[in-house]
Amino acid sequence: MRWLVAIPVFNEEKYVRTVLSRVLERAPDVLVIDDGSRDATPAIVSEFAVHRIRREGNVGYGRSMRDAFTYAIAHGYDWLITMDCDEQHEPEAIPSFVSAAEADDADVVSGSRYLWSISGDDQPPADRRAINAEITDEVNQRLGLHLTDGFCGFKAYRVASLRRLHVSEDGYAFPMQFWVQAAAHGLRIRELPVRLIYNDPSRTFGGPLDDPTHRLRHYRNVLHCELKRCAALLPPEAIEGACCRCPNGVA
Repeated sequence: MRWLVAIPVFNEEKYVRTVLSRVLERAPDVLVIDDGSRDATPAIVSEFAVHRIRREGNVGYGRSMRDAFTYAIAHGYDWLITMDCDEQHEPEAIPSFVSAAEADDADVVSGSRYLWSISGDDQPPADRRAINAEITDEVNQRLGLHLTDGFCGFKAYRVASLRRLHVSEDGYAFPMQFWVQAAAHGLRIRELPVRLIYNDPSRTFGGPLDDPTHRLRHYRNVLHCELKRCAALLPPEAIEGACCRCPNGVA
């Protein structure tokens, strides 16, 4: 099977050299999607033999994920692994994702930071854990899934299954749209435990999303809009009570 590891980056000069060095020890094909970095990230990335997508302006995490999907499809890869570049996703876990995918019983192998028990020192920021838990629970109830971590970006995707999806979300609410479409199209999902690592709890989302109340409301709105957009492919109980505030019912 042909594998591609895709890494979205934005102003990651602190971590990108170390992360790419470790990833390239385990994966020959790596794509870096630079979402308009204004620091030394582009120069550092150019030191490595990787595929690159570079945007001049910052668009968002979701757009980088969409670019990774498009690239993997266009270049004929069988599986795509996505991971972050802030050392919160361990490159040493890549072989575990490969092995899980080779079992051939899933279309999405999703990392979970909460399948293992965590100690007090490993706890994520309280607002992030609370929002993750609340949204993950709603996703499970509406879509009949059994996720423990709805927001982990460390994943492996069967590229053929990505051809069936039509994601449009540019920002951090990308997982909300993805899970709805994955369920609507019958993708098989399994979770894989990964370590919970928070190197810099002070990192922010930027703008209004730094306010937890606004962030939760935004995530839920994107989720509900996508539920309504995919209503024809979902059971009625998935849509019940969904309240979309976006024009035309699309986030």
